[in-house]
Amino acid sequence: MDNIELKKERWRYPRFFTENISEKIAAVSGEDAGHITKVLRMRVGDIAVICDGKRTDYLGKLAGFENGECRFELVERSENLAEPSVRVRLFQAFPKSDKMEFIVQKAVECGASEIVPIFSKRCVSRPDEKALKGKLPRYRKIALEAAKQCGRGIIPTVGEAVDFSQIAGLCPQEHTRVLFYECAEIPLRDAVSDFGKNVDIVIGSEGGFEPNEVEILRNSGFAVASLGKRILRCETAPIAALSILMNLTGNM
Repeated sequence: MDNIELKKERWRYPRFFTENISEKIAAVSGEDAGHITKVLRMRVGDIAVICDGKRTDYLGKLAGFENGECRFELVERSENLAEPSVRVRLFQAFPKSDKMEFIVQKAVECGASEIVPIFSKRCVSRPDEKALKGKLPRYRKIALEAAKQCGRGIIPTVGEAVDFSQIAGLCPQEHTRVLFYECAEIPLRDAVSDFGKNVDIVIGSEGGFEPNEVEILRNSGFAVASLGKRILRCETAPIAALSILMNLTGNM
């Protein structure tokens, strides 16, 4: 199979992230090495996409196994084409149950670069510090697996949870900043005339936001936008918001 055919087939190959990349060889270790050998049962000569996590993809042929590592011979290098031109940070209010796991997965698929859980006044779910420490590694693993599945060129991060009152201070004024509010009437395409390279979006939990919370961010320079006339579930809203944003910025 020549390089042209390899490029055409690249989306069919398993994807792995590693920083252990030299000019001609990439080494994959840890859980991924076990997945390659025990689950995928890859053989010498099989193809995978190796990503450095910095928007560069490599096509690699499995060359062998050594000291718990799977070593790939690199045959082609290219810029990752799946990364959007905007860096979107999603501030997501904690939902009930395990919905945050679903939100993290879908936000990564839809192009978010970072997810930050937040506590707003109407959050029903309020895990304590100990519970959060247990949840964050799970969220980060979901983000990693979603990034592999959908062909991302970076591994989106899941940040430490913050209070709603901290959001304005975490979002520089030069960023495009948007609060999606169930009582808003202006769609995103009208609420924001021009998108910058960095976009911060804020989405509520099952109960939405208190009016005074909306005013706090509005007075801080956030645009307040609607996701339409239908009330979306809190796990649907970030998918809709990210999809609209990616479409408006030419990243669909």
